[in-house]
Amino acid sequence: MDLLLWIIAVILVVAGILALFRRQLLWGIVLIVVGLLVGPGGVSIFT
Repeated sequence: MDLLLWIIAVILVVAGILALFRRQLLWGIVLIVVGLLVGPGGVSIFT
């Protein structure tokens, strides 16, 4: 389960960074924050 959460978190953070480069600030920030919350190193919403 940790591996799956880590992969999802990485995808969300990368998508957030790409959104920031496309000048979609709000969407990019939301994706990065959600990615950090979901990741096993963060405050996981599944535990």
